[in-house]
Amino acid sequence: MIAALGLKISEGFRRTAPDPFVLAVLLTLVTLVLVLVRTDMGLDAAVRTWAGTEGVWSAGLLKFAMQMCLILVTGHALASSPPVSRGLDWLAGKPNGPASAVGLVALVSVCLGSLNWGLGLIAGALLARRVGVAMERRGVAVHYPLLAAAGYMAMLVFHGGFSGSAPLKVTTEAQIADVFGADAPFGALSMRETVLSPMNLFVTGGLLAIVPLLLVLMHPKRAVDVRGASAYGVGADEATPEADERKPLVPRALEDTPVVSWILVGMIGWWAWGYYVPDEGPSGVTRLTPDTVNLTVLMLGLLLHGTPGRYVRAVESAARGCAGIILQFPLYAGIMGLMAASGLSAQLSGALADGSSQTTLPLLTLVSAGVVNLFVPSGGGQWAVQGPIAMRAAVEAGVSPGKMVMAVAYGDELTNMLQPFWALPLLAITGAKARDIVGYTAIVMVFAGAWMALGLLVF
Repeated sequence: MIAALGLKISEGFRRTAPDPFVLAVLLTLVTLVLVLVRTDMGLDAAVRTWAGTEGVWSAGLLKFAMQMCLILVTGHALASSPPVSRGLDWLAGKPNGPASAVGLVALVSVCLGSLNWGLGLIAGALLARRVGVAMERRGVAVHYPLLAAAGYMAMLVFHGGFSGSAPLKVTTEAQIADVFGADAPFGALSMRETVLSPMNLFVTGGLLAIVPLLLVLMHPKRAVDVRGASAYGVGADEATPEADERKPLVPRALEDTPVVSWILVGMIGWWAWGYYVPDEGPSGVTRLTPDTVNLTVLMLGLLLHGTPGRYVRAVESAARGCAGIILQFPLYAGIMGLMAASGLSAQLSGALADGSSQTTLPLLTLVSAGVVNLFVPSGGGQWAVQGPIAMRAAVEAGVSPGKMVMAVAYGDELTNMLQPFWALPLLAITGAKARDIVGYTAIVMVFAGAWMALGLLVF
């Protein structure tokens, strides 16, 4: 039954879903109309806000966009390093049927996504592509859109891991002040109160098991419904460009030997030792930020690629996946600016919080965060919009700050299964279209939402 439902919903989305850039433009229009109808802001003020430094050219959000591009690029470069790539090839040869193929891709994606969303997203995409090709070569029919959907599952669990935007944005007083100003209603939160809390270990740990199983159950039963990798123009993976042997001796010696990489790895490693294994105080694992995550993944990528030349070529290849972020992020920043300046986001979040109790507030926050994420598909950006409202409501209702941070985070990651913004790099790697995978991810979203709600109720 789940397989038939997944196929039917997927076919519906294939016929109706627009390109993600078109969706961003349409959401901008919807936001503008809502601002004009629901708030006192006029058309001229709304357009000026959207086009100004509070909107598409917000300095803080442009900085955050760069952080997100670096998470994606460094994660991609790490995933394409020879040791990790060989590991992916080894894994791609292990499945012996469609169930094990889909389950493997989903399990790798969610496990790596809980460590780093960029690594999980890109490794999931690369593994989905390689498994699709390997299975087709062996004559095993595996539904390629479902493999691609499985590779996207990192974006359903990453907020419960070590690269989640909202949990990372509350680990220091300075980062809290960036969003809340000088009158923040709570102090810095350790990762033990958010990502490493018993509630999140239950929620995210459960998803690591539930999501792969659910996707396995959605594989089409009839061979006629299965579309293999070749239907999407996917064949053998292209080889990584090799070093230019015609380069003069000095550039070749500097670029194609590990010495320069070792210098940077040594500097970052010196920092990393003091950060993750300090003489006093908590380990950096409990107070990660986007910047520390990027620096750590940069070090690992340099180390595993060996030479600066190889790493630069990997980054150049990875940077293509940032095209959608670069093009669409300013539009979503404009949406965020409009929602914040007009008070529309406060209306949306406040309407769900009004009249709520200590028990229902986290659930309503989860729902509102999921809705806001459709308009603002950025964990950090959404935290800037919704965080102040949610946390002040938490203080008034007596809900622990850590629990409320995770309620916002869960809502944000949940509707990533409908909002295709972060799927852009995966789609570029797999060759699938957003409309091919959203039907399957939407079903996962329903089950995952129920599990998240259970976690918020029990703990």
